Amino acid sequence: MEPRVGVYICHCGANIADTVDVEAMTEFAQGLDSVVVARNYKFVCSEPGQSMIEEDIENLQLNRVVVAACSPQMHEPTFRRVCEKAGINRYLFQMANIREQCSWVTDDKEQATEKAKALVDAAVRRVAYQEPLEVSRVPVTPHALVVGGGIAGIQAALDIAEAGYKVYLVEREPSIGGHMIQLDKTFPTLDCSACILTPKMAQVRSHPNIELMTYSEVVEVSGHVGDFKVKIRRKPRYVDESKCTGCGVCIEKCPWKADSEFDMGLGKRKAIYTPFPQAVPNVPVIDRETCVYFKKGTCRACEKFCEPKAIDFEQTEKLVEVEVGAVILATGYDQFDPSPIYQYGYRRLDNVITGLEFERLCNATGPTGGRIVLNGGKEPESVAIIHCVGSRNQNYHEYCSRVCCMYSMKFAHLVREKTGAKVYEFYTDLKSSGKGYEEFYNRVLDEGVIFVRSRPPEVFSEDGKLIIQCEDTLADCQRRIAVDMVMLSTALEPRADAEEVARLFSLSRSADGFFLEKHPKLAPVATMTDGVFVVGCAQGPKDIPDTVAQASAAAAAVLAMIVRGSIEIEAATAVVDQELCSGCKICNSLCPYNAISFLEDKKVAEINEILCKGCGVCIAACPAGAITGRHFTDKQIFAEIEGLLADAKPPLVAIGEAAQVAVEASG
Repeated sequence: MEPRVGVYICHCGANIADTVDVEAMTEFAQGLDSVVVARNYKFVCSEPGQSMIEEDIENLQLNRVVVAACSPQMHEPTFRRVCEKAGINRYLFQMANIREQCSWVTDDKEQATEKAKALVDAAVRRVAYQEPLEVSRVPVTPHALVVGGGIAGIQAALDIAEAGYKVYLVEREPSIGGHMIQLDKTFPTLDCSACILTPKMAQVRSHPNIELMTYSEVVEVSGHVGDFKVKIRRKPRYVDESKCTGCGVCIEKCPWKADSEFDMGLGKRKAIYTPFPQAVPNVPVIDRETCVYFKKGTCRACEKFCEPKAIDFEQTEKLVEVEVGAVILATGYDQFDPSPIYQYGYRRLDNVITGLEFERLCNATGPTGGRIVLNGGKEPESVAIIHCVGSRNQNYHEYCSRVCCMYSMKFAHLVREKTGAKVYEFYTDLKSSGKGYEEFYNRVLDEGVIFVRSRPPEVFSEDGKLIIQCEDTLADCQRRIAVDMVMLSTALEPRADAEEVARLFSLSRSADGFFLEKHPKLAPVATMTDGVFVVGCAQGPKDIPDTVAQASAAAAAVLAMIVRGSIEIEAATAVVDQELCSGCKICNSLCPYNAISFLEDKKVAEINEILCKGCGVCIAACPAGAITGRHFTDKQIFAEIEGLLADAKPPLVAIGEAAQVAVEASG
């Protein structure tokens, strides 16, 4: 069938029309081969614009459509739907980006118009070689996996479970709660963190649709969107959860202690322990590294005093496999270790602590019962809080961690409230952009907190005091301030195992190390791996409200997939011609989505079209030319190049002629 192409040029208000001569473009497009009609319109994406295309398809028997407008990322799905509604296969549509790639980056109207003509010529020549492709659908297993049991994972799991679908919630620590349960108060409302989180934790534990797997890790992921097969390693607690009553006698009788990870090493816990009093599940775990039985084969005091006989030293690891339709990663963040910033004295000078350490110091369930004290047990009379430790620093993390300003102000309030100490906040810029945040800043000011605009170069000890020598950039003077305690507002950074998790779930990471979303504005919780979503601080630093909002957004996306029952799979994928495949396995090792398998019986490669994203890596790498990209064939690409260079001046003319030869040679 001869191609009959309709070309539609969008003014995009003034975005395109102010820089590109759309009338001249329309006249140019009308003269191209195969073009039956060319029109321009103020907003082609509007309902009248879409109706215009539909009417032309019907009245002029068009079988190809080209729209010259904005990025395909914005409106390609819109115009594909228009074509399908009018009876044309969606893959017989082509979009020329004359906004982002032309009008927005070109000031000269004549040059912009010529470039836009070239882009339209390329699209028209390409669309003539495009072929109809059929999309397929795959069923969705109505179960979900949530990895990470902090507030993000808890919220996502509850949202999905409340809709009536099964959720597997996997947490590597002995209890859910994440970093939020370590906090004392939450800004700006000063709610007790445990008071607002523990009801949700209890709800997770008792929910009939949530299978809670604590002290567990995901070790293998296979399958694809709608049908993931996930292997989970459940580490032994050496305590039978079905028998344990949570009475705590075993912990009380255990004679062996170690530093408490939950209390950031400021307190001690037993060799058999629950991380904190409100732990969910409230079942102890035995630390093999501390327990004398595992080191020397003696003691077993916990077993002797356990009335329900729940202690089981013979427990071993278990590997559990589950099938889910979608995955939500809520793996959270790590606190930046400020030890490398030697000049601040962390772990070198007494009474220099991090933000999370202060949270435990201030918390009623912490090692001091909520008393803010120095190493000697005395309350501080003066405290310094240094902002941006590890954040906004080219030597460590260039990004802003978003929460540091606010939690620093919260610390100042708590210190003033509990001790009456003088508080100095050393900041470079203050960011209080959330609901009620600016009001909280004003409240702290009214409470007498002193703000010094400076990034102190050093903290040192002198006569039992911590001395901060700094330049106050607002007062334009040098200051020397003596304090009893220094708090470092440390950055939020990606988890130490983020790269391992990224490989496990076939995810990309941004330059700052956090998991990369599909689109920062239009798809902030989706990823390039269909069916896998990232939420909370796994995607980037954020506060609790934003974390909860993202968790619910991802849960809604998962529920949309499950409720539909099946999802549509993109047809523009790679395909292997097994007659040409030499079995070299080069493509297998290069595929970033693990979409290519090797058939040992046939000694050829095979592509899973559900996992394939059509990126083209395998096509470019195949030495035998056995792999073809649907919707990106050699004919289509060479025709597009030919159109771009058709009116170019030497030496590009030679390239255009070479492209024409290649097109003819390819059939």
